[in-house]
Amino acid sequence: MNKLLASLLAVAFACASVGSFAASHGGAMTDKEKADKMAACKKMDAKADDKMKAECKKLEEAKK
Repeated sequence: MNKLLASLLAVAFACASVGSFAASHGGAMTDKEKADKMAACKKMDAKADDKMKAECKKLEEAKK
């Protein structure tokens, strides 16, 4: 029973470390993607959805 518990604990830690490694290498936007997004933000009209507005606001704040 102790060996089973120890192996389950080891598997849990292994899964957590692999998951955190994958999350940290998720991929950031390239400069071209960022420029395209900024152009889309500049063309954004008043009818844009809240998600688009939030993304544009985040890009503007990151630029500062």
